[in-house]
Amino acid sequence: MGILDAFGSVASALVGGFVMLAFAVLSLFVTVFVVDVAAGIAGLSPDPGFVVLGATVLAGSAILAGGVGFATPEESA
Repeated sequence: MGILDAFGSVASALVGGFVMLAFAVLSLFVTVFVVDVAAGIAGLSPDPGFVVLGATVLAGSAILAGGVGFATPEESA
């Protein structure tokens, strides 16, 4: 049963990784749209590369900020 448990753990880690990657790409697309609309509202017309750069910085920092709480070790009693 140990080998089957190991394969189950690897499979669940891979599925979880793919799901998180899909959500990261989706959040980047949504953030590109938000940055583009915000630039339009402000009356700016930035280069598309800068729109993608701004969206990438925002999405990456949101992903990192969401995962920081999981990295703290628990205190032992």
